[in-house]
Amino acid sequence: MRKFVFATLALLLTTNAHAQGTVMSSVVGPVLSASGMGEAKVSPNRASVMINVQTRAATAAAAAADNAKRTRAVFDAMAKLGLPKDQVTTEGYSVYPEMQYGKDGGVPRVAGYVATNTVKAETKQIDQAGSIIDAALAAGANLVNGVTFFASSIEQGRREAIGMAVSSARADADAMARAAGGSVGELIELTTGGPTVPPRPMYEMAAMKSAMAPAAPTPMNPGDLTVTVHVTARWRFVPSR
Repeated sequence: MRKFVFATLALLLTTNAHAQGTVMSSVVGPVLSASGMGEAKVSPNRASVMINVQTRAATAAAAAADNAKRTRAVFDAMAKLGLPKDQVTTEGYSVYPEMQYGKDGGVPRVAGYVATNTVKAETKQIDQAGSIIDAALAAGANLVNGVTFFASSIEQGRREAIGMAVSSARADADAMARAAGGSVGELIELTTGGPTVPPRPMYEMAAMKSAMAPAAPTPMNPGDLTVTVHVTARWRFVPSR
């Protein structure tokens, strides 16, 4: 697990009481305030694939009927991969006219109808993401919007990032105290924000035609996710005597 630490800091010399988020007792005397950020890497163990089935026909009913047939084939293909029904869901559906405009303008006419069904397939085996894409395209899907990777649990990485952030903030407080001619006293307040763990999206698979589905399995390399935690701490500043 790789680790990264960044920190920002500030020195506050104040005699006013200060509280953030919770009710605190009055603090008399100068105060040191420092903030830190810790990062840790976690490995994803879930993947989500957005699949579109798009069909065109002269009538809305024909476009919808063809779309329903292809979408059913996609659902069946996902079932053959072992995905349960609650992991293969419909995320959107639309049928709309496709308009055609003349070169010289004029009144547009309906050239046909487009039906689009968006299916989200989720898996708890990230190495299965490529197989999901291949199976969907082979079954009749003609657009893959993207693949996103997630981590089911970030607790270990979160606590590690918190520890790094607190250590960084304390080290900065010590440095500020020495530079100001004193030392760090008792801890007054410690707050944390986060963690933030943005999913890792991959868009390389966008706009793939089913006729161009590769014979070899689609490779996937998700990489790690970054857990980011911020902390803010306040200590009493003890001047040198």
